[in-house]
Order: sequence, then structure tokens, then C-alpha cells
Amino acid sequence: MTELTRSLVDAAADLLAAHGFRGLRMADVATRAGVSRQTVYNEFGNKERIVHAVALHKTEEFVDGVRRRLADTPDPVDGIREAARFVFDLAAKDPLSSSVLSGTNAEDMLPLVTTRGHAVLSSATDVFLEHVRRHWPWLPAERAELVAETVVRVALSHLLTPRHDGVRAVVLVATALLA
Repeated sequence: MTELTRSLVDAAADLLAAHGFRGLRMADVATRAGVSRQTVYNEFGNKERIVHAVALHKTEEFVDGVRRRLADTPDPVDGIREAARFVFDLAAKDPLSSSVLSGTNAEDMLPLVTTRGHAVLSSATDVFLEHVRRHWPWLPAERAELVAETVVRVALSHLLTPRHDGVRAVVLVATALLA
């Protein structure tokens, strides 16, 4: 990602957190990034493309953090715990994630993690599936895939409707499915 692209994506993310998709204006992105409106259009073409770029960037941020925690933690279950903790902590402190998940200001962005959330679900599942296959190689492929997708869906569910300790729920579901 170029410096310009990064600046525009960051500006758009801030504005999306505050105003949602409907309230996002390319002129505001340009102003926030300190460039002309034409520059924003030259880089992305339209509002949908810049929102898509923001969604990909945020997904990569979460997935990269999860991948690092799964890889850096020697015990595979502790890795799951650390990865889940990272996701819940980042979701709480990141303005756009918090806004989308809570429905505050950016409720029109919620489909990016629900009804149109295939990219997020798929990326997160792939990372977790790598972890499952590495540490539980005896699991049949179909079961490993089911475990990975189920754990990711439990995490998303707890992010969207927090009720109990989401990290604990993710770890309990993962260990039950891997037993």
C-alpha cells in the first residue's frame, strides 16, 4: 500500500467510524487526507471501492495480529486464547470496529461482518485452520475446517453481541471441538 493509499484509507476509516457509509463523502476523505477530491477519485474511483479498501485493510490488521499470536505462543490452546484476546481488545479500541460492531454511527457498515462478511469469515477461518492443522494434524480435513469456521463464528458472535467473556467462550468452544 502506497503512502497516499494508506493516508486515504485511514482518513476514510475515521470518517466511516463517525458517519457510516451513507455519511461518507469523498470530499471529506480528501480534506482529511490533505489532497484534492480528484486524487481520491483517481486512487479509488468511487465510494464503494474506498470502503472495500478500508474493509480489506481492517481485516488484514486483525488477521495478521491473530496469525502472529497463534505462531508466537508455544502452547496451541494458549495461542487461541492470545489470538482471541487480541481480537476482542482491538475491536474495542479501534474506532471503526467498535462503531460497526456496536451499531453506533456506522450501523450501515454492519453487513461487512454479517450478511456480506464472507471475506472476513474466510480470511479468519483460513488463519485458524492453519493453526488447527499444524497442532492437530490427525484431525480429518473436514473436521478441522468445521472447527476453524465454528471458532471464528463464535468469536464474531461474541463481538457482535457481547454477553459473557468472549475470549473464554472462544477457548472453551475450541477446546471442546478439538477434544
